[in-house]
Amino acid sequence: MSALPQSAPSPAAAPVLRQDRGAMAWLTLNRPAQRNALSLALMESVREELERIASDEAIKVVVIGGAGPGFCAGHDLKELRANPERRFYEQTFALCSKMMLAITRLPKPVIARVHGVATAAGCQLVATCDLAVAGRSAKFATPGVNIGLFCSTPMVALSRNVGRKRSMEMLLTGDTIDADSAAQYGLVNRVVADGQLDAAVSALAERIAVKSPLTLAIGKQAFYRQAELDLDKAYAYASEVMTKNMLARDAESGIDAFINKQPPPKWQGR
Repeated sequence: MSALPQSAPSPAAAPVLRQDRGAMAWLTLNRPAQRNALSLALMESVREELERIASDEAIKVVVIGGAGPGFCAGHDLKELRANPERRFYEQTFALCSKMMLAITRLPKPVIARVHGVATAAGCQLVATCDLAVAGRSAKFATPGVNIGLFCSTPMVALSRNVGRKRSMEMLLTGDTIDADSAAQYGLVNRVVADGQLDAAVSALAERIAVKSPLTLAIGKQAFYRQAELDLDKAYAYASEVMTKNMLARDAESGIDAFINKQPPPKWQGR
C-alpha cells in the first residue's frame, strides 16, 4: 500500500490527524497500536474536526482513513471495561452517535478509505460515510454477538446500507466478509488493489470536489431526509428541494452553460 501522509506513523498525542490537500481534508484515525479503536478522545476529535470543516469554505470533500494496519476495530473495549459504569457506557455510545450524525449532517461528502479490518463500530463508520472505497484485502464484520454484545448501534448504519437479510446474517453470526462481498452487499462503492487505494480515493474525491458546493450540500441533506419519509412525502419534499435548487445562481449558470454547450461555470456557492 502506498505510504501517504494519512496512513503514516504520527505523533501519539494526536488521536486524529488532518491534512488538507487542495479541496480535500484527509482525516486519519491515529491509534494504530489499538487498530484505531474508538476511544472517547478519538471520537470527540473526529467530531471537532468535522465541526471545523463544516465552516471551512476551502474544503469540498472529506476522506476518513486509519493509521497502521487497519481502518478501525470498533469501540475501545479496554476503555469500556476499565470504566464499568452505566454512566460511562451511556457517554460512550452517545458520543459515538454524535460523531456518526456529524458525518451524515456535514454539508460535504465524506469518503471512507478502508484498509485492513473495519469491525463493529468501525464497520458502522464505513456504513455511515457517504461513500466508501476499500482495498482488496479489507475485511468487515459486526462480531459483537461473539462476545455477548450485540452490535446494536452499528446495526443502525449497517441496516440502512445493506439489505435486511444480509444485515441480519452479519449481525447474528458475527462472520467476517471480504471486500468483494462488501461491495456486493452495498457496504462499499468499489474495491481496488491495495496499492491503488489512495489513488482511487483521490480520484473519486477530485471528481466530486469540482461540483457546486451548494448543490452538494443541498443534495446530501435531501438524500438522507427523503430516505426516512414515505413515498408521497418523499416526492413532495424532493420537489420543494428541486425548486429551491433551481432558484440558486449555481443552477442557473450551470444550466445555461449546458444549454449553450459551454464548460461548467465557476461556482459561486449561492
